[in-house]
Amino acid sequence: MAQPESKKIFFENLSGAGKAIAVLTSGGDAQGMNAAVRAVVRMGLYVGAKVYFIHEGYQGMVDGGENIVEASWESVSSMLQVGGTVIGSARCKEFRTHEGRLKAAHNLVQQGITNLCVIGGDGSLTGANLFREEWSGLLTELVEQGLIEADAVQKYSALHIVGMVGSIDNDFCGTDMTIGTDSALHRIIEVVDAIMTTAQSHQRTFVLEVMGRHCGYLALVSALACGADWVLIPEMPPEDGWEDKMCEKLSANRAGMKRLNIIIVAEGAIDRSNRPITTDYIKDLVVKCLGFDTRVTILGHVQRGGTPSAFDRILASRMGVEAVLALLETTANTPACVVSLCGNQSVRLPLMECVQMTQEVQRAMDGKRFEEAVRLRGRSFENNLRTYKLLAHRKPESELPVSNFNVAVLNVGAPAAGMNAAVRSAVRVGISEGHKMFAVSDGFEGFYKGQIKEIKWADVGGWTGQGGTLLGTKRTLPGKHVDKIAEQMRLHNINALLIVGGFEAFLSLLELLTARGKYDEFCVPMVMVPATVSNNVPGSDLSIGADTALNAITATCDRIKQSASGTKRRVFIIETMGGYCGYLASVGGLAAGADAAYIYEEPFDIRDLQANVEHLTEKMKTSIQRGLVLRNENCNENYTTDFIYQLYSEEGRGVFDSRKNVLGHMQQGGAPSPFDRNFGTKITAKAMQWVSKKLVETYRQGRVFANTEDTCCLLGMRRRALVFQPVVQLKGETDFVHRIPKEQWWLKLRPLMKILAKYKTSYDVSDSGQLMHVVRNRQKESDASVAI
Repeated sequence: MAQPESKKIFFENLSGAGKAIAVLTSGGDAQGMNAAVRAVVRMGLYVGAKVYFIHEGYQGMVDGGENIVEASWESVSSMLQVGGTVIGSARCKEFRTHEGRLKAAHNLVQQGITNLCVIGGDGSLTGANLFREEWSGLLTELVEQGLIEADAVQKYSALHIVGMVGSIDNDFCGTDMTIGTDSALHRIIEVVDAIMTTAQSHQRTFVLEVMGRHCGYLALVSALACGADWVLIPEMPPEDGWEDKMCEKLSANRAGMKRLNIIIVAEGAIDRSNRPITTDYIKDLVVKCLGFDTRVTILGHVQRGGTPSAFDRILASRMGVEAVLALLETTANTPACVVSLCGNQSVRLPLMECVQMTQEVQRAMDGKRFEEAVRLRGRSFENNLRTYKLLAHRKPESELPVSNFNVAVLNVGAPAAGMNAAVRSAVRVGISEGHKMFAVSDGFEGFYKGQIKEIKWADVGGWTGQGGTLLGTKRTLPGKHVDKIAEQMRLHNINALLIVGGFEAFLSLLELLTARGKYDEFCVPMVMVPATVSNNVPGSDLSIGADTALNAITATCDRIKQSASGTKRRVFIIETMGGYCGYLASVGGLAAGADAAYIYEEPFDIRDLQANVEHLTEKMKTSIQRGLVLRNENCNENYTTDFIYQLYSEEGRGVFDSRKNVLGHMQQGGAPSPFDRNFGTKITAKAMQWVSKKLVETYRQGRVFANTEDTCCLLGMRRRALVFQPVVQLKGETDFVHRIPKEQWWLKLRPLMKILAKYKTSYDVSDSGQLMHVVRNRQKESDASVAI
């Protein structure tokens, strides 16, 4: 599909002069709302508009007065990392009445506000659309009552609405992820990981209730992320007799030497008769039928609290900027829209189409049309459910297909969080497809040494939450040892290879592809799944492990900035990993609220460094107390971290002092984030299914023989879809000297970081401005589910 021609909006052309934009948060709070508010305020001011806070949601709009306050650039400083919403949120019964909306209209007209950015759930956005439809009639009433002048009707003739969905439940159709969902998953997984250690100590069963009165997304995805034994969600109630099946599953797991059981229940879980399934009911059932020591944990509002994740900060910042662009481009005839995320692309969707689709899901559930409800949630939700069932419930041996194929899985390159989840997925999907799975320890170094053994279903239990790589990994390439590797392939009768790794894995596949001309052993299906914190693999917008590294960078930057609170003005110079790829520095800078991020892909010189210092000096003289500068480790061989630190220290003398910090290998460590667990699980499941398909296609005369380009592929996420790409075709897209793709999508986010740091710059909006429509099972709702 042809890409739209890139069009850039420059600062001078993005005129919001004479416009007044108000931002409010309504309904339940969600982590990341503050990042969205910050982005709306700063982008609005950037284009010359007046921006107002409306405190306490619609209640503040109805009450007016001090609840509607003009915002300044500094008023949103230091709020990026704060959870909840600092401008307050309240449910307002009065706004549901005509009289309440009349008061709200009067208060907005008094401030000249005709552009509203509403951050909330479907109820809040529906209310905003009704307000917009009634607007002209409300102004006429205000004139008749003598509350506004007659010319105000013409001057403020149209109310423009743009919505952003802030809801931890991820229950809004049309968007892959809502603001707050990823952070809520972080809270859940943190609790589950902690509970699993104590459950294992005492051989206990834990029943966890998570939020989701009408949507089971949190329960389903957290179950997928932690490898829960059973999950109950409102969209897909269990079949009658589920109690016996669940107890059989728990008992079988214990018999297989598993010391704990985890059952996750959405608060709105029901059975096929629409009767609630409670945690206490499940606990009593397990105790009565199995006699297991069973405990209940209800997470409650813990899920709403805490700091927003890196994903939510980036999502909210992108959505906030997109919302302002949408308001600038809207006309009296433009329908109210929501700015949304699909894959890693920003989209605009008609607000009421999304609301109606969301309500349709509930009607399907009320009518016991549960399969339809799952389908209406979208392909992402369907894929989550299908993948969970595939990995959590093992079929009896008698029901497994018999393929007689042997598949080897290995890690190559540096370790990355999420690799273990990927290997677990490969092993279990492979076994479900009837294959015999082999694990190779220590990458290709272990391969040529013969460190290969069969790996069973139970062997990978509990792997999803483990950091690093339990198989071990090396950077060794196969080229020097192809003869020994071929011998091991022949010895173990390996019919296919699945590699989880970074740039070295990509190079390895190219070497093995070349070796096919000499060794028939490599004429088998081969596929790699990208896994590296650097996110530098060609052919994929995202890699397993990058999200965990981003969260490590963001959390550390938060702590570093906090260390300077209450002291004199200070600038921190932070060095990140990534080789020559500036993804971590750039996207981490956006999530942490950095003032600058130096990367190899965007060359800079001493004049740029001087301009950055002067810019920070000017900001420090006003009110900003702390500055943050990120530097990619290989951005410039001369402008080192020490050099930049000394430059800032000297040039900022008398205004601010400087500190430096090299984050190092902490970016590779730690438990994988929910995103990396799920992304790794789903992308590798898809890769394994591709392997099964290719094995059948290439099996001839009693052997597997695959020597075409399309049997040696990389599975990557491209914009809105997961795509298999022959590695030989990716050679032209790759800068092999610097080990990075020649084109990288995230470079479009760098101007956004600069705008939010008060730099004048251009902003590429080639992916913006197109109003799309909500359709069932859209192609863009890819198996990738969510992406930054």
